[in-house]
Amino acid sequence: MASPKEKQDQPFADIFNEDEAEKSFLLSKPTCFIILGKPGSGKKTLARKLAQIWKCIFIEALEVIQMNIQEETEYGLKCQELLFKGQSISEELVTEMILKKTESPEVAHFGYVLSGFPSLSEEYMTVSQQIEKIKNLKLKPDFLINIKCSDYDLCQRISGQRQHPDSGKVYQKNQWDPNIIEKHKKEKDQHEEEIEEDEEQEEEETAEDPLMTSEFLHQLVQRPEDILENAEERVGIYKDIMLHHLEDLMAEQDCQYLIELDGNQPPDDLFVVTSDKKYICSYCCFNKQDELFRVLSSYKLIAHRYQWRRSRWGQACPVALKEGDIVMGKPDLAVSFLGKMYILSSPEALKTFMLNPRPYLLPPMPLPPCKVLVFGPPFSGRTTICNLIAHKYKGKV
Repeated sequence: MASPKEKQDQPFADIFNEDEAEKSFLLSKPTCFIILGKPGSGKKTLARKLAQIWKCIFIEALEVIQMNIQEETEYGLKCQELLFKGQSISEELVTEMILKKTESPEVAHFGYVLSGFPSLSEEYMTVSQQIEKIKNLKLKPDFLINIKCSDYDLCQRISGQRQHPDSGKVYQKNQWDPNIIEKHKKEKDQHEEEIEEDEEQEEEETAEDPLMTSEFLHQLVQRPEDILENAEERVGIYKDIMLHHLEDLMAEQDCQYLIELDGNQPPDDLFVVTSDKKYICSYCCFNKQDELFRVLSSYKLIAHRYQWRRSRWGQACPVALKEGDIVMGKPDLAVSFLGKMYILSSPEALKTFMLNPRPYLLPPMPLPPCKVLVFGPPFSGRTTICNLIAHKYKGKV
């Protein structure tokens, strides 16, 4: 038995042995994502990329149908029978396959990235019923990722898509339009000085690229759903029957786990690669993570080989958040408390936090401030609406 002096010399010890740590991991819940957004906003592309990087199971209607057919499951045989008869696969069958996949053993281990559910079709279940299914999943989603894009930009992008009939691959306008390709090439030549050998190599690669051949370009076709009028109609239906329910779902989600992305950005730009070849979602991490970790690297760790952990406040200043404002902290004002990082926004906030951090960290903090002003003529129902909003979102009138 260690003497009191020995205990004092080693105040920090690993209370978990290897078996307990392994057991803790095995009992932990895998990370699960749901991708939301307007039709054609790139949900499937982002979900596939996210599943590849996070090693999650990609779940989407077409993917699930193909998987069941290939594995010749009971659902797959039903799908084949319907397709052989020239009939479409019912919405009920697709929904059952998706929900069944979320309960599969591989999903229980790796987690999932769910895309295209809830769907616009209310043939089997309404949108509200589909959302209830999501809320009652055995493995509930940890992150909601909402892809935002204006109606005009989205419809213009969809109408510019073309598909190659043989491969089924869809190309954006900047990939097949010769005028845009030539324009980008000229801009690149103007701003970059390349070595002659590299230029020759690039010319050879360009000559081999099938997109550069006129024969390939003539094979591309426009799908019916990509016609501008049809794209505008789909977006209108989405806003009419789904948007309101999704806004309620996102309002109930913890803001720390709700990520909103710019749909005009390429999927590759949503991720950054760290120096040790690990992928991190650039929207989940600090905008100045390099500077932050450079500052923290000089701080004394609380224990040997102990890693700094990100707090639920992220880069937001706890003191400002308590006062009702969302202000991003500065890396050089980062402090640690109970092994987690907190980034303050000003020297005054840092001094206040250092004196007593408890008021800024106790529940319900971090509670993001939301201030709503309701105005209108007398007797128009302002007080009633205020009370309803306050009751819905647990606010004060």
